[in-house]
Amino acid sequence: MRYRRFGRTNRDLSVFSLGTMRCLASEAVARQTIEQAIALGINHLETARGYGKSELFLRSALRQGVGVPRRDLWITTKLSPTPDAESMARAIDESLERLGLDYLDGLAIHGLNTEEHLAWVQTREGCMKAVQQAIADGRIRHVGFSTHGPLEVILRAIATDQFDFINLHYYYFFQRNNPAVNLAHEKDMGIFIISPADKGGQLYTPPETLEKLCFPFTPLDLTYRFLLSDRRITTLSVGPANPAELEAIGSVMDQTEPLTLEEQEAFHRLEQQKDRLGTDQCSQCHACLPCPEAINIPEVLRLRNLAVAYDMQSYGQYRYGMFENAGHWFPGRRGDRCTDCGECLPRCPEQLNIPDLLRDTQERLGGPPRRRLWG
Repeated sequence: MRYRRFGRTNRDLSVFSLGTMRCLASEAVARQTIEQAIALGINHLETARGYGKSELFLRSALRQGVGVPRRDLWITTKLSPTPDAESMARAIDESLERLGLDYLDGLAIHGLNTEEHLAWVQTREGCMKAVQQAIADGRIRHVGFSTHGPLEVILRAIATDQFDFINLHYYYFFQRNNPAVNLAHEKDMGIFIISPADKGGQLYTPPETLEKLCFPFTPLDLTYRFLLSDRRITTLSVGPANPAELEAIGSVMDQTEPLTLEEQEAFHRLEQQKDRLGTDQCSQCHACLPCPEAINIPEVLRLRNLAVAYDMQSYGQYRYGMFENAGHWFPGRRGDRCTDCGECLPRCPEQLNIPDLLRDTQERLGGPPRRRLWG
C-alpha cells in the first residue's frame, strides 16, 4: 500500500480508503472486513450517520481491536448539512457516542449538493458554527464535505475556504469535476474520490466490449490507475460488502507511478472508441442547460454515450433509473419528459438533435426506477 499527504491536514493516508456503506451483512462480517482492510495497509475508515448500522459496527470492531492503535487510523464520519447549529451539534454528539470515540479525525458535511446546502454552511448561525465549536474543543480534528452536486456548487463550496478535504466524483468516464479537483488541489485540500468501481462505471462487471478495449488490463484496474497516477488525488474509496471483495485492489494498491506506455495505449483505444457515436456524440459542455422541463440533458446523454460507445448498457440503466428517484443526490428528470420546446437546440455547439437523442436514451436505458442505497 502507498500513502499520500491528505492536503493541509498533513496526515498521510493510504491511497485506498475503506468505505463501510456496504459491509453491513452482520457485525462479524463488518469486523472481518475492517480487519482485512487494515491488514492490507488501509488506514482511513469512512462511515456515515446515514449508513444503517455502520457506525455501530465500526464501534464494535474498534472495541475488539483491529490490530493497530487508534492514533494510527484516520476515522471519518459524514453528517448531513443542517440550517441550524443545534441540529448539527446533536448529530456530532450522537455520532461520537455511536462510534465510541472521543474525537473524529475527519467530519464531512454529507451531501453538500444544492444552493440551499451551500447557504447553510455559509450562514453565521448554521451548521458550521457547531462544527467549529467541536474543532475548538478537540472532538473534531478536520472538516471537509462530500458532494454529488453540480460543478458550480462544488467550486463555490471549495472557495469558502472552510474545508480541509473534499469527497467527490471524478473518473475516466466522468471528468466534469476536473476543475473542482484543480481548485481543491490549489487550496491544498485532501482529495478523496468516491466509488470509482461502482459510480465510475460498474467496472467490477464490465461489458465484453470494454474488457477487450482495456486488455491486457481490466477496466477496473485501468480506472484505478487513471486516478492513482494523478498526484492531485490522495485516496480512492473501496466499498466491499465482505473481506473477499478487497482482493480487487491488491494488484494496484502500490502502483502510483505515471501511466505506462501500455496503459496510455489502452486509454487511446478508449478515446478512439468514441467514434462509434458518430455525429451524435455529446461533448458534455452543458451549454444546453437550463432545460424548462428540468431534464438533466448532459447526464442523460453521457449515459447514452457510454451505452453506445462501450456497450455499458447495464451501468446506464442503473444510473438512468435513479432520475426522479434520488432527490438532490441525482437531480434532474428523465429523457421522456422532453416536450420538443427546442430551447436547447440553438445552444448546442455540436448541433445535436437533442430531443431525438433524449427519446433514444429513454428507449435504450428506461426501465424500473432505482433508489439510492440509503435515503
